[in-house]
Amino acid sequence: MGPVEGYAAALYNVARAEDALDRVSDELYQIARLLESNSELMQRLTDARMDTAARIGIVEELLSGRAHPQTVSAVTYVLSSGRARQLPEIADALAKYTAASRKRAVADVRTAVPLDDEARRRLAEALSRSTGREVEVKATVDPDVVGGVVVTMGDTVIDGSVARRLAELRARLVGV
Repeated sequence: MGPVEGYAAALYNVARAEDALDRVSDELYQIARLLESNSELMQRLTDARMDTAARIGIVEELLSGRAHPQTVSAVTYVLSSGRARQLPEIADALAKYTAASRKRAVADVRTAVPLDDEARRRLAEALSRSTGREVEVKATVDPDVVGGVVVTMGDTVIDGSVARRLAELRARLVGV
């Protein structure tokens, strides 16, 4: 087990003990996507010239009142350990670890607008039928999708986005 998996296992055990596993896993997943899409924030959280307390202050300011206290503790734990750059990997490993504990697969779902509970449930059912496995949906909002949905499960990508369809149409028009 490498460091990423070790941190994910530790966060899993603490969140489960605090009876907050689903929420912490989902929130960390969302934070990871935010860090991947916001290079300025990632730079601030990994800036070695800034002391750890200042970086933790940024996290507490961003998440206070918006995230479960255990999520805030998890992020500050990772930052204090000098693993801020690996936070997205740790969050992804936690999501997989959580899903595996329930004998499920993880589907990374990107949509232009937030999915409500019913849409998330229907999507999970459809993916479960098509893969033959129970699926846990981890949804993030990505305006670049424009409309529709992009699903990634392991090496499989299902791109039903309007952005992809527009790109294909553009390519056909240029190629004509």
